[in-house]
Amino acid sequence: MPVSTPKRPRIAVLADSDTRWKWGALTADRIVPEPSMETAPREGAQAHPRLDGFLLRGRATPTPRQLEEVGVRADSLREVTAAGFLRAMTEESYDLLVLSLVGGGVQAMLHGLKHVWENRAARPVVVTGYVGVVYEKLADGLLLRHGADLVLANSRQDADRFRAVYEGVGADASAVTEVALPFLGGAPYEGRHDPHTVVFAAQPSVPESRKDRTYLLNRLVQHARRHPEREVLLKLRSKPGEHTTHIEELPYQKLVQSLDAPANLRLVYGNMGEVLDRTDLLVTVSSTAALESLHRRIPTVVLTDLGIRESLGNHHFVGSGCLASWDQLDAGHRPAPDEEWVSRQGVAADGTYGFAFDAARERIAALLDRPGGLPPLAPYYTPVTAPGYLPGILARHHLGPDGAPLPGAPAAGKDPGPVRQIVRRAARGAYRHGVQRVAPVIRRMGEL
Repeated sequence: MPVSTPKRPRIAVLADSDTRWKWGALTADRIVPEPSMETAPREGAQAHPRLDGFLLRGRATPTPRQLEEVGVRADSLREVTAAGFLRAMTEESYDLLVLSLVGGGVQAMLHGLKHVWENRAARPVVVTGYVGVVYEKLADGLLLRHGADLVLANSRQDADRFRAVYEGVGADASAVTEVALPFLGGAPYEGRHDPHTVVFAAQPSVPESRKDRTYLLNRLVQHARRHPEREVLLKLRSKPGEHTTHIEELPYQKLVQSLDAPANLRLVYGNMGEVLDRTDLLVTVSSTAALESLHRRIPTVVLTDLGIRESLGNHHFVGSGCLASWDQLDAGHRPAPDEEWVSRQGVAADGTYGFAFDAARERIAALLDRPGGLPPLAPYYTPVTAPGYLPGILARHHLGPDGAPLPGAPAAGKDPGPVRQIVRRAARGAYRHGVQRVAPVIRRMGEL
């Protein structure tokens, strides 16, 4: 009898920013079913999934440094246009496809994939979801993601909300699958480090105004001066000129230059998990880092200094027990998280995190084994249900009303030449310069 080896699962992840690449790749790793085997594998045989990464070309396409910081390795990784990605999906065969994009991108790809797979006997299981906390555009974002085989919800609370939205518009809600954030982990907090370390997790777009961001920096500086024995870290997402999921018009690196920061206040980059390894107090406005910190049971504060507002995202933490101001922190307050709230957020600080992705793996395995293959993708939005909305979403990705690439759509059949690469980098640099330098000046002039 010939010796058989496990079938190596093939996974594709399409992402449009560094954060979404991290979420998509880590999620894929956690939800891929165990490899199937016709017979027992030979001793020592490995069947690790093959991961092919695709980065959707745009303003937030991650730089090599950002990809290195994420720390997720792929067997292949390339930049593509929408048309180039759709062509790749006709040329290659995958078991699992994760769409880690903004809502409009997911919807466009669902229609594009439906078109290119129209006459295909088999297709991969298509999965999508959210990178972190869903605190705005709930209905809009969810309906743009409808049509994937699995729509992942990062918590029990999100799963309930997602199903309610789909059922409320008469859409099939069976795709909603509860999981957890894929980047939780690390050693539980065991007590104070030496030196005692306070970390402020900054966000690219929250808050937006110069006044509010300068206020937060000043309070961080004051805290560092009040506690010279502590190490105070400003954890930043990107370096000047880089973009993340959100546009950052006023980088903290630029604002801090005008302040007389003490020696115990430092700017740090790198993997959030590694920073949390030495954190004694995590402070933020509404960053997903708060959930990572709570998962490890690190003392965590969500700031109320600028109010508790939907525009800040900190309203999501109402009931968490983590809301506090800098004045309270400076006076020695340490929050105690509400265990019931933490449990509903998928944080799984009780040790159940290892089972959080079981349901998704089981559903994907069942779909892959479905007799006769999978049915065509069926998004809620169609030219009939949303004739005034859907065509514009598709057109932004150079797709027609039927999901087919429009004539003259940018393609990515081959790697761009040296000249095109230089032009593209220059164009991105000019765009980022405009966002971070020119736009704030024009805004200030308009306020005169």
